[in-house]
Amino acid sequence: MPLIEVAGYLFHRLRQMGVGSVHGVPGDYNLTLLDYVEPAGLRWVGNANELNAAYATDGYARIKGIGALVTTFGVGELSAVNAIAGAYAERAPVVHIVGTPGRQLQDGRKLIHHTFNDGEYRRFAQIHSHLTVAQANLRDPRMIPEQIDDVLRQCIIHSRPVYIEVPVDLVDQRVPDDRLKTIIDIPATVPLEIYNTVLDRVLERIYSAKRPIIFVDGESRAMGILDDIQKLIHMTNWPTWTTCFGKGLLDETASNFHGIYRGSFDDPAVRAFIDDADLVLCFGPHFSSTNTFAHSNVPNTERSILFSDTEVTFGSDIVRDVPSKHIIPLLIQSISTSKTYRYNPYPDLPRDRLLSLADISGNERITQDRLWKVFANFLRPGDILLGETGTPGYGVREMALPKHTRLFTPVTWLSIGYMLPAAQGAALAQEELIASSNYHGIQEARTVLLIGDGSFQMTAQELATIIRHSLNVVIFLINNDGYTIERCIHGRNQGYNDISPWRYLQAPSFFGADKSTFTDSVTTWDELKKVLGDEWRYTTFQGAPFPIRLTKPLPIDKMALSHNAIILLVIIGAVCFMLIIGSIWGMFFDGDDAKFPTPSDEQRAYMAKVRWRNLLMLEDAARMPQRAKPYMESGRETADSDSSMA
Repeated sequence: MPLIEVAGYLFHRLRQMGVGSVHGVPGDYNLTLLDYVEPAGLRWVGNANELNAAYATDGYARIKGIGALVTTFGVGELSAVNAIAGAYAERAPVVHIVGTPGRQLQDGRKLIHHTFNDGEYRRFAQIHSHLTVAQANLRDPRMIPEQIDDVLRQCIIHSRPVYIEVPVDLVDQRVPDDRLKTIIDIPATVPLEIYNTVLDRVLERIYSAKRPIIFVDGESRAMGILDDIQKLIHMTNWPTWTTCFGKGLLDETASNFHGIYRGSFDDPAVRAFIDDADLVLCFGPHFSSTNTFAHSNVPNTERSILFSDTEVTFGSDIVRDVPSKHIIPLLIQSISTSKTYRYNPYPDLPRDRLLSLADISGNERITQDRLWKVFANFLRPGDILLGETGTPGYGVREMALPKHTRLFTPVTWLSIGYMLPAAQGAALAQEELIASSNYHGIQEARTVLLIGDGSFQMTAQELATIIRHSLNVVIFLINNDGYTIERCIHGRNQGYNDISPWRYLQAPSFFGADKSTFTDSVTTWDELKKVLGDEWRYTTFQGAPFPIRLTKPLPIDKMALSHNAIILLVIIGAVCFMLIIGSIWGMFFDGDDAKFPTPSDEQRAYMAKVRWRNLLMLEDAARMPQRAKPYMESGRETADSDSSMA
């Protein structure tokens, strides 16, 4: 019987499952393990640290369907724990492979480095047992292929992280390779008659509904049902909304797509329409407080059918052990559109809209209240958009997205700094899918990141990985001069919400980019248009790609500031790095550093709308900007100085 090394078996199996690249950091207990990555046909990425590597693997997995991370025992794996927890919370299928000390050292309870020096070797695995859905401690060569396959199967079934320990003395141990001849199967274990019973109940509700709607949440991605949901949306033409987690998973150009439902913070007409619905088909529910606008958009239980991983819920009746991944395709095959309700005329419901620069006065300062709807014009089909926790994360929710555009937005874990490494991983996955002609027929696309200064400082090193691998990433950095969301919540004038002023525009050069980069700055819409030049084209999502070359300035717009707004661009080959100097106060105010006008009624109304929509308990608008004056009087340099902007 042909044999293969343990490490070779593991990495070949991962490649079969769709992994093309492996993230991680080398360490003494995984070095020999890494020798087998490239021979298996995989690409070694190599990240700045384990936390970033795990974030990147998460981003990769959400696009590619599975991702692999390699760390070393103890110090390495614990550095990745925060990211693994986030992947568990938001359902990213990450395979965490840990190189561990040899079995003799462990069995002899030897006192070695990367331990608590007490001979106990299982504590780190015990930690991961709470953060992963399956674990394997490879010990017996006779069982290793089966162990690996079982754990990887659970990773796919649950779309959550798994954990594999590979002792250093087992890396080159040879095991049978016969299992590699067949792919890992995901069996359907539910008898067909149970499916039929559930299906009959669903169809009965669908055919009797007179005011039906569709509500899509983010776990639909993990469940693998997006294509079927899209077919259902097209077949029925029923009004469709998503949660924040669900945005970017559907075709938002469809005429019956109406964006994110914000519950009690949404348009009254939308709330009334949804409240009156007699049937809500809800797919992939993920009802965390931050995904549901304080639970205000959770659909009425008695009028809803909820399709979860292994359950279908009819009101208070839960039918368990029925995978929605199998029941929904049967529903698509069985449904008769001649029996479903057709809205005629179709209801007049709001949709996400674009805002053109042509509709904005050229001499006005660039303001955040218009930023996101204008910025949506920059996106093109196939782009991946990431909005970091903070102001960008809320802003991207307002964008109308082109077809096949994926969105990463803060959902439940909300670990700031996640999005930069995740952008690296997502861009790599995107590149691999395009190269394999498996990306919606799209031959060129970008990964676009909007990130605040505080988040950027958390994981800035991953800019080096993006540059090193020449990934097609566009980064827009919004410099709020500190933790602005935290200032809105508490401690507006407190030093603990400040961060160090960085020369952000020197970051690309410092991290290895060519020094012949392009920079520019704008403060008004006219200046923005000048910078964009002929490269900027606006469309209305007719499917035509935007004629933007990545060797030219790329566009953005900016909030009005407590001081002059400045936008700075840096183009680094395929990487665009843009710095936006500003403050969230510009959502509500114009004015210079020393003077803040009393807000108008219109400004107060807008502030209230944004406040509740974003679920921030902000202080009175007239008092919010008071932190800027002490800031100026403190002697610290402003955004116009070299120290704070580059």
